[in-house]
Amino acid sequence: MTESHAIDAWIAQEAEVVERLNAGPGPGLARPEQIAGKTGLQMMQAMLNGDIPFAAIAKTLDFTLLSVSPGVAVFQGTPLAQHLNPLGTIHGGWVATLLDSALGCSVHAMLPAGRAYTTAELSVNYVKGLTPKVQRVRAEGKVIHCGRQLATAEARLFGPDGTLYAHATTTCLVFEIPSSR
Repeated sequence: MTESHAIDAWIAQEAEVVERLNAGPGPGLARPEQIAGKTGLQMMQAMLNGDIPFAAIAKTLDFTLLSVSPGVAVFQGTPLAQHLNPLGTIHGGWVATLLDSALGCSVHAMLPAGRAYTTAELSVNYVKGLTPKVQRVRAEGKVIHCGRQLATAEARLFGPDGTLYAHATTTCLVFEIPSSR
């Protein structure tokens, strides 16, 4: 697939997902009864289907969850001028947040009902400067290990031509969701 065909396919897939998300409740937090008894994968799928709110950070930073499956989460982002650092490239914090989202959601998609996670460590390697000339980038997170207390995952951020811009790893703490008594 040529780069122009790839970007067209990426944008079309994103438009389909964004339409579903916009038809749903929008950004925000799911109510406890909306997620009670759901596995992490079921929660992520409900978010992707527009049944429950999606994370507000995605709207703020112009990225979208595209797909989720057990141990895998794919996000797509639009690097824009508003994300530039003073040197004229996309700020490393934008890249890190996109990668952190893919990493965390890949872990979330492995958790049983009643379990949650939080990032304990995030390591990002920036390998090529990113500018708004790149219309879209994808962050694909994959779980390496998911245990009762710790999970690890890795992610890559790449463009439609396959260019790697950054890669990252995470360690997440896994815990039981406290009851609200």
